[in-house]
Amino acid sequence: MGSAFDGAVTAITPPDDAAATAALEHLDRLTKPPGSLGRLERVAVQLAAIAGASPPPVPAPAAVAVFAADHGVWAEGVTPWPQEVTAQMVANFCAGGAAINVLARQVGATVVVVDVGVAGPVGDGAAGGPRLIRARVAPGTANLAAGPAMTPGQAGQALDVGAAVAADLAAGGAGCLVTGDMGIANTTASAAVIAALTGRPAAEVTGRGTGIDDARLAVKVGVVSRAVGRLGGRDPLTVLTEVGGLEIAALAGFIVGAAAARRPVIVDGVIAAAGLLVAAGLAPGVLPYAIAGHRSAEPGATAALEHLGLDPLLDLELRLGEGSGACLAVPIVEAAARILGEMATFDSAGVTEK
Repeated sequence: MGSAFDGAVTAITPPDDAAATAALEHLDRLTKPPGSLGRLERVAVQLAAIAGASPPPVPAPAAVAVFAADHGVWAEGVTPWPQEVTAQMVANFCAGGAAINVLARQVGATVVVVDVGVAGPVGDGAAGGPRLIRARVAPGTANLAAGPAMTPGQAGQALDVGAAVAADLAAGGAGCLVTGDMGIANTTASAAVIAALTGRPAAEVTGRGTGIDDARLAVKVGVVSRAVGRLGGRDPLTVLTEVGGLEIAALAGFIVGAAAARRPVIVDGVIAAAGLLVAAGLAPGVLPYAIAGHRSAEPGATAALEHLGLDPLLDLELRLGEGSGACLAVPIVEAAARILGEMATFDSAGVTEK
């Protein structure tokens, strides 16, 4: 592993327990019954612990990083979509026309697009559109059904890319980081990573991705089962190298980089969940900084979140990726901070307590 990722791992510090305690106490003085704002209160306490202050600053603006890469396992017929779609969607992101662009505009977030392993050529970003970061480690992974998806060196480079992007966005003023992804066949790699790191059977964590039929799903489950079956253990770096993806590695680095910069990181769907599993395995200190944005319709996402003990904020039956569900959770996270910072206490409002 390279220096950017290693440096981020070393830089992670524990959340501030004193700030969390102060936030809890302050929440109980606000003009509401104790606990009546439910999970919003737990997010508020988490934000205070991350920021080391109660009330915490509103974690804004948000920045979405969409990591794009291709997968050699595409050759196994696990998806009907042509591999060229990855590069085409990168162009769509850069032109501002994808779902994540629309949702980011809705919540006031910026978008950067990172080519960490796209197989095809990627043109320059559109003028005035999201920034395109060229950080291609390789033109996609090798076929994980036939052998290791990547070399340890490639995995390390991709981890570095993610950590560096997180550091850059935080240094540029982002108050909250959001995971995004793109890559044809990436739900296959994600299922393999999740099966390997949670110990769940392939059939329990492998979903339909872009909406494949039963026959293709059976092929996909078989590919995941055989790939995971050749692994000798659950070392996260080995799992990532053998059956992961370049964007999954970059997402893991990005999550670690967010924690190192003491920024909350809102995690999207199944691909990001696989990246979070890897990140938590390599740097357990990241979990207090992670917020599960939504529950993907892909079964592997629920398996990963349950394994990590995280509850998603939203459940809208999304399975698009790109950071879509995580982006929709941004206003909820910001609202949690505002509750602590802006809501009146019983004393200040002159309201009688029970």
